[in-house]
Amino acid sequence: MSSPGNSARNEHRPDPDALLARVKEEEARQTRGKLKVFLGAAAGVGKTYAMLEAAHARRAEGMDVVAGWVDTHGRAETEALLEGIEILARRPLEYRGTILKEFDLDAALARRPALILVDELAHTNAPGSRHTKRWQDVQEIIEAGINVYTTLNVQHLESLNDVVAQITGVRVHETVPDSVLERADEVELVDLPPEELLQRLKEGKVYVPEQAREAIRNFFRKGNLIALRELALRRTADRVDEQMQAYMRDHAIDRTWPAAERLLVCVRAGPLGVKLVRAARRMAARLHAEWMTVYVETPDHVRLSETDREGLARTLRLAEQLGGQTVTLSGQSVTEEILAYAQARNVSKIIVGKPAGPRWREILSGSAVDELIRRSGGIDVYVIRGEEGEPSPRRAGRPTRPTHWRQLGWAAGTVGLCTALAWVMFPYSEISNIIMVYLLGTVLVAPRLSRPFTILTSILSVAAFDLFFVPPRFTFAVSDVRYFVTFAVMLVVAIVVSSLTVRIRRQADAARHRERRTAALYDLSRELAGTRGAETLMRTAARHIHEVFAGQVVILLPRTEGGLVQGAAHPAPFEIDADEGAVGQWVFEHRQIAGLETETLPGAQALYIPLIASQGIVGVLGIKPSNPHAFADPEQLHLLETFANQAALAIERAQLAEAAQQAQVRAEAERLRNALFSSISHDLRTPLTTIMGAAGSLLENGTHFQRGTWQDLLQSIVDEAERLNRLVSNLLDMTRIEAGALPVKKDWHPLEEVVGTALARMGKRFRDHPINIHVPADLPLVRIDGTLIEQVFINLLDNGLKYTPVRSGIDISASLTDAAVLVEVADRGPGFGPGEAQRIFDKFYRGQTSDSRGVGLGLAICRAIVEAHGGKIWAENRPGGGAVFRFTLPAKETPPEMPRLP
Repeated sequence: MSSPGNSARNEHRPDPDALLARVKEEEARQTRGKLKVFLGAAAGVGKTYAMLEAAHARRAEGMDVVAGWVDTHGRAETEALLEGIEILARRPLEYRGTILKEFDLDAALARRPALILVDELAHTNAPGSRHTKRWQDVQEIIEAGINVYTTLNVQHLESLNDVVAQITGVRVHETVPDSVLERADEVELVDLPPEELLQRLKEGKVYVPEQAREAIRNFFRKGNLIALRELALRRTADRVDEQMQAYMRDHAIDRTWPAAERLLVCVRAGPLGVKLVRAARRMAARLHAEWMTVYVETPDHVRLSETDREGLARTLRLAEQLGGQTVTLSGQSVTEEILAYAQARNVSKIIVGKPAGPRWREILSGSAVDELIRRSGGIDVYVIRGEEGEPSPRRAGRPTRPTHWRQLGWAAGTVGLCTALAWVMFPYSEISNIIMVYLLGTVLVAPRLSRPFTILTSILSVAAFDLFFVPPRFTFAVSDVRYFVTFAVMLVVAIVVSSLTVRIRRQADAARHRERRTAALYDLSRELAGTRGAETLMRTAARHIHEVFAGQVVILLPRTEGGLVQGAAHPAPFEIDADEGAVGQWVFEHRQIAGLETETLPGAQALYIPLIASQGIVGVLGIKPSNPHAFADPEQLHLLETFANQAALAIERAQLAEAAQQAQVRAEAERLRNALFSSISHDLRTPLTTIMGAAGSLLENGTHFQRGTWQDLLQSIVDEAERLNRLVSNLLDMTRIEAGALPVKKDWHPLEEVVGTALARMGKRFRDHPINIHVPADLPLVRIDGTLIEQVFINLLDNGLKYTPVRSGIDISASLTDAAVLVEVADRGPGFGPGEAQRIFDKFYRGQTSDSRGVGLGLAICRAIVEAHGGKIWAENRPGGGAVFRFTLPAKETPPEMPRLP
């Protein structure tokens, strides 16, 4: 049992998972450069001056320091601090006939100093630069392992953009994502009281006198500077608080932490979405909470105008840039979808915008905000108001609906037809049936018209009914007040029916849209799962992506010697020039999206996405859409990323399969090589040992040997030399066969002569094995290469001698079958084990029951020779014990007439 002291120590022990995550983070930081940001409340507080002083301190310590971009604004004291520091040349860029100077990112990466100074982090690069913003240049430098000092004013932080505009009345357009500052290794606040900053302005130390006077009247008012100073101090305080909490977590000072906050911000089409996203980002930063942006796609989504769609896409893209997660949900009720998702993700706070529509609409159709607050339970709901004069989201009629005049014609024509039909029925029918005629017309026309014109049809129907069929007829006067109830019910029923019809139509449109997306992804996954081979997989993926996203598609694969090469393209070869190739290479190296409609290399003609699989990046997907703004919608971009992920996993699977197959081939080749070396080393050494021993005995003691001993030793030398010759011949024959250099010179031969020649070549080896030959005298001539078929007989007979017991016979027979001569060589050896008869003709294979010597090439050579003649060879167990080898030789041609002896 542990003591109380041990329990207390265990309670304060650091969390192993947290420590492991911290260690991994530190390891990742080791490969990256360090970023230090000199943060100020406004221009003129001395950020650049402080950065240069710090650079000189590092330089005095022996660090290699280079000024990549430093803007002195003509200040003499700042320019003096640049002395002694190497200044990187600026890159000239031509834009609309003007030469602009920009920071040279490539030169900085090539120079690769230990520390580089890059002023004005929020600067927007000139068109033609690799990145749109300078902070992206800084990120690439850091990833390359170079330390960076940079400067930033607090008003340029993206999440503070609305706050700064509200305080100063000036909208700042150059912004930096908060995540850049959060990932900085060090933030140093450069502070200056407003009075001193205003004095510096008056003295011309910030701007020239004319600009200084204008700045004091506008942006640099004392109240503005105080507010900006507070923002800078608070942001720096938040940074210090984050560092202290990290220290407490690492040292387990206090393990009592409340549940983590999680924020959800709901956005809709309209300008308020941007303000909601920024407010959520600021709140999440204060609470150190995870946050997400949610848009609910209801059936009304299909009626949004193109402007509203683009605005919604910008809002979601801004949320991603600020570090939030974006989610698009689909459903009928905004409230139900948001609450279900919030509960599933354990959200603690929901941020929504104040309703922008008129109050009467909320009373009639209900308020989603009120319902959300009422049903939120334990979730806090924050309602943020929009700016006065913000327009409500505009809706566009469905593009496939008829124009207003055509819809008006449908409404009037339908009412006219119903009136004509009712006029015919009126003398013979009740008034209630006349009402049904008008209701039927409204129901039939509702699917073709928008809601306003459907309601107009209902109103016209009531008016026509009153004018033509309610007494007094042909006037709108009503003699019986009870008809007013009829009119009201008729109108309400028509409006309800039309509203339900329109809603069902929108739901069907939304369902078809979701079904198309799901079906496209399913089709891709199914076809990729059933496809083999990397090239086929890439062509399949490119074709599906082209069909779904309507653009030229290319898949780029890495080459062994470096660079990328086209693996597949659809529908036609993708023309990639040097610039486009450089974009693809950058995406492959940095594993980030770049190109068209992105913040990185937006001047590219195509969008490039890294194909990242489980074991790393396998290539790059490029798509040149027919509509350049097709991927401005984050949902479309996410769908494309899903397709890319599926393609990446399929390509990786194919590459792994090919690698496994190659590994298997290499392993088999290694096994065969080892078997060959083992067999050859043994079979070459054994006859050589015998020859050397016999020859050595003859040289040393030959004069003392009797004649019989001499004969035995010489015979052993001859036998082993012949055996060595057969071994080398088999190796040479197999080499020629593998190289395709074994010519087959066919001629007509009697088979018995070929058998006799083979037996003569083997000589005395058959003295302990009787040979039984059964070749019919009327067997026709066969057209063969006599030398090669003779080698087949020699190899088969040699194989039989190895396995046949002494004084056991070997049988050779031949017979004529349909268009072939069948030859059999049978012995009384041990036969074949299970499955061995199928492997006996493989190279370097030797029988399992073999205790004799051999390389295992003889039968493989037999198969190659027989197949070269157009025949086939096989082996079977012989009835009564032993093995039988059979092979066929084609006998389709008619042999020539043999001359008769006189």
